[in-house]
Amino acid sequence: MKTLDIAIKDMTQSFRTAVALVFMFVLPLMVTGLFYVMFGNIAQGGEFDLPVTKVIVANLDGGSPALNLSALDAPGGVKAETMGEFVVKALQSEELKDLIQVSQAPDAGTARAAVDSQEAQVALIIPQDFSAQFALPGGQAVIEFYQDPTLTIGPGIVQSILNQFTDGLAGARIAVELALQEAGSSDIALIAQVIQLYSAASPVHAGDAASQALVVQTPDAAPAVANPMLQIVGPIMGGMMIFFAFYTGTASAQSILREEEQRTLPRLFTTPTRQAAILSGKFLAVFLTVLVQVSVLLVVTRLVFRIQWGELASVALVALGIVATASSAGIFINSLLRGTKQAGMVFGGVLTLTGILGMISAFAQGSPAAQQLGNSVSLLVPQGWAVRGLTQSMDGQPLGAVLQTALIMLAWSAAFFAVGVWRFNRRYA
Repeated sequence: MKTLDIAIKDMTQSFRTAVALVFMFVLPLMVTGLFYVMFGNIAQGGEFDLPVTKVIVANLDGGSPALNLSALDAPGGVKAETMGEFVVKALQSEELKDLIQVSQAPDAGTARAAVDSQEAQVALIIPQDFSAQFALPGGQAVIEFYQDPTLTIGPGIVQSILNQFTDGLAGARIAVELALQEAGSSDIALIAQVIQLYSAASPVHAGDAASQALVVQTPDAAPAVANPMLQIVGPIMGGMMIFFAFYTGTASAQSILREEEQRTLPRLFTTPTRQAAILSGKFLAVFLTVLVQVSVLLVVTRLVFRIQWGELASVALVALGIVATASSAGIFINSLLRGTKQAGMVFGGVLTLTGILGMISAFAQGSPAAQQLGNSVSLLVPQGWAVRGLTQSMDGQPLGAVLQTALIMLAWSAAFFAVGVWRFNRRYA
């Protein structure tokens, strides 16, 4: 009971210290939260919503007697007097209302001015001879595309829709030209008949071409891809948790040196409580403090950031390894120090360096060779094995692989603990 009482007393002192609470909980969560906020709501499974692009059209097309669209069933069932009107109605189709909002201007100048004043993002100017050029063999039917130069996504979508739509019209025109060449005639009725037949035979009618201009399709055989944001936030949070767990373990074990300097520990040794029980209570306090820290961070980040740490058994094994290694490393490091004055060097040097080395595998990107090198370097320090175990659990690797990594972490822990206890026992013998 004396051992437990000492452990609870030391834990209470640790959790009453504002600096300790900041290192244990605030900093790991804050760093992860910064990444979370930077990437928006993707980590919550949110979708990327494209804003509606405002398009203003100046339809100046005067039509052509050689192309009487009202006399036939125009492609896609769109009823129009001219090719320009056909383009406008196709862009105003119900299928595209979530992507573009089309309005009309009386002339080209008004359309360009609307873009310049940012009332619209794109202006389309259909020339007066658009229908005539379309019907004329060898003619060039051109639509002027005028956009806000500061934008890329919206105008790019409109251009993609327009390109696919005009490609369909170009196919009809090529069919007309070939038919006229074969027939050796430029009869208006023949032109209308060819367009009608082309529309009926086309697998994608011109009216549907606009609605199918942007198609996002996931192959049936492709496996479901995890949220990319969680793949970023998860390793970052795991690395921060391990990084600060080692800080907590070292800071908690430092209470032994602090009480030695304050002469409270030597006085405690003069009491009937055995020295082994006193030191065991100190060591237990370190272990329990790190255990609370790791447990709270795992639960909070699962609820707040929705990080999938893996199966419960795998997470428990890794958490046990992290707690044991971080707390025993703290005991080992403090056993090497002469006093608290050397703690700054340890916190600023040793723990920071080994922590960065251990997290290399979590941040290693680029070629497979670079990633393999990062993984190898990280395993030179115990933090690297902790990151590896957590990554294995998050990736859903078999329990046997996670167990193997956890056993290696426990081996590090046993070595640290044995040396630390031996040195403290010699110190206070």
